[in-house]
Amino acid sequence: MVRNRNLLTCGLLLLGLLGVASCKKKEEGPAKKITYTGPTVETSNVLTLISDSAKLQIRLKAPLELTFESGDQIYPKGMNVLFYSKDGKKVVNTLQGKYGKYEKGKNLYTVRGDVRVSNEEQQQKMYTEEMFYDKLKNIIYTDSATFAKVITPTDSLTGYGLTYNMATSRYRFSRPTGAFTAQVPAEKQK
Repeated sequence: MVRNRNLLTCGLLLLGLLGVASCKKKEEGPAKKITYTGPTVETSNVLTLISDSAKLQIRLKAPLELTFESGDQIYPKGMNVLFYSKDGKKVVNTLQGKYGKYEKGKNLYTVRGDVRVSNEEQQQKMYTEEMFYDKLKNIIYTDSATFAKVITPTDSLTGYGLTYNMATSRYRFSRPTGAFTAQVPAEKQK
C-alpha cells in the first residue's frame, strides 16, 4: 500500500509538473514591424491659396484635409476650388465636389460626388460624378465611361468622356449623346 501511495504521489507530482510546464508561455520571436500608412497631418477648415508672380491663381477651401507622408492629400468632406484670371482679380472657373484627393506624384486632383464645374464668364456649367483636374495641363476631364452634362446659355449637352480646357473655355465629349444646336457661320448660310 505504501508502494501504491508512493507511485500515486509520484504520478500526481509528474502530472502537476507537466501541467505547469504546458501552461508556461512559449517564447515568441521578435515583434513584427507595423508600418503606419495613415495621415501624418489632419487640418480642419483649410484655406489654400496658390499664386504665381504674386497674383492669386487658385483658392481651395475644405472642411478637412488629410496629408500623407507621400505628399498626397485627401479631402474626405469635400472641397471647393476657385480658379482666378491671369491677373488674379476675378474668378473664371469653379470646381466643387463631396470628396477630393490630390496625388502629388501626378500633380492630379480627383473630385467625386456631385461634381460641379462652372465657367463664370462663358456661363457654362458642367455636372458629373467623378472628374479629374490636371494642374500641369490646366484641363478638367472625366473617364471615357463617365457620364457628364454641360449647360450653356443656348444648349444642354450630355455625353461620356468630357474634356474641358480651362485656358480656352472649350469642352468636348468623346461620345456625345444629347441633342444640341449647331451654329452655322453666316457666310455658309448663303
